[in-house]
Amino acid sequence: MEKKKVVVAFSGGLDTSFTVMYLAKEKGYEVYAACANTGGFSKEQLRINEENAYKLGAIKYVTLDVTKEYYDKSLKYMIFGNILRNGTYPVSVSSERIFQGIAVARYAKEIGAQAIAHGSTGAGNDQVRFDMTFIVMAPEMEIITLTRDMTLTRQFEIDYLNNHGFNADFTKLKYSYNVGIWGTSICGGEILDSVQGLPESAYLKQITKQGSELLHIGFKKGEIYSVNDRVYDDKIEAIKSVEAIGASYGIGRDMHIGDTIVGIKGRVGFEAAASMLIIGAHKFLEKYTLSKWQQYWKEQVANWYGMFLHESQYLEPVMRDIEAMLVESQRNVNGTVILELHPLTFSTVGVESDDDLVKNKFGEYGETQKGWTSEEAKGFIKLISTPLRVYYNLHKDEL
Repeated sequence: MEKKKVVVAFSGGLDTSFTVMYLAKEKGYEVYAACANTGGFSKEQLRINEENAYKLGAIKYVTLDVTKEYYDKSLKYMIFGNILRNGTYPVSVSSERIFQGIAVARYAKEIGAQAIAHGSTGAGNDQVRFDMTFIVMAPEMEIITLTRDMTLTRQFEIDYLNNHGFNADFTKLKYSYNVGIWGTSICGGEILDSVQGLPESAYLKQITKQGSELLHIGFKKGEIYSVNDRVYDDKIEAIKSVEAIGASYGIGRDMHIGDTIVGIKGRVGFEAAASMLIIGAHKFLEKYTLSKWQQYWKEQVANWYGMFLHESQYLEPVMRDIEAMLVESQRNVNGTVILELHPLTFSTVGVESDDDLVKNKFGEYGETQKGWTSEEAKGFIKLISTPLRVYYNLHKDEL
């Protein structure tokens, strides 16, 4: 009898390593290990993943590099929308999961797999993101989640791997990390206690610079275009450049507390220099180049876009409609933003833009008016006060 094919969304961590071996040895599946890379894996990590996948019993390992697709179909719009969940978190790792799921489902269909497996537990958001993506994209395939369905403990998985000849060097660390192009999340340790914050040692990137320096980030139609006057055709490389500069100051560290998809409150630390600097610069440039109502309505739809990304609703058709509005809003968001970096923080300095609405022939705020007379100003003020004068003429007792 021909063996069933299963594609395991393989990160190289404990849960997915156990899943590969268990499905191959205990269930008799033909296991394909697929590592979907959205920018969070180094070349060395991918090499080790491939080596381990075959040791665990996979008949084939593939790296599915979807970093560019992730930028083109998500990151770009997150920048356009200045998206920070609860005004804090740049929706980094959570948005990556959707594209990892899409890549794995696409690969599973290509090889004619009968099942897809992932290593999510039953207590987090990722189970929803992976399952929903697979249900929509590959409804004919079985979804296998051993860690969730068998309620496995970490020690059980380690012992199983060791007993079957795989040196499971998955030491229980104080913190767990999810590294991505748009930020690194930090779980465990002091985060489990609402009173405490994270110590310096919890962060992967340490502060190596003191004092201050200026950072110039250029945008064309809302997309990052240059960093310190160096033009980048590859937007991912531009993001990495900003990350390297900002991380040396420890910029982008914070704590996010929010509502999970499954209904409980979640707390996570993160470090995200590139996303916080790029979003901060982009939002600052928009204040110069967009009208009041462009900014207002874009913020409304962008909030929904970020929420839907977090809630695993990326495939909802309205997301394409929101993206179209975000793209159109960026037609005049051009220029270079100047930021001043300091340890753990940054400030906005100014912008250079041909689309700068502050520069106009009608007047300078607080200085001189050129587009109206003083009599016209007094008439305008009297007109806009009319609703208040009507109301309080009737309700004098409320004044």
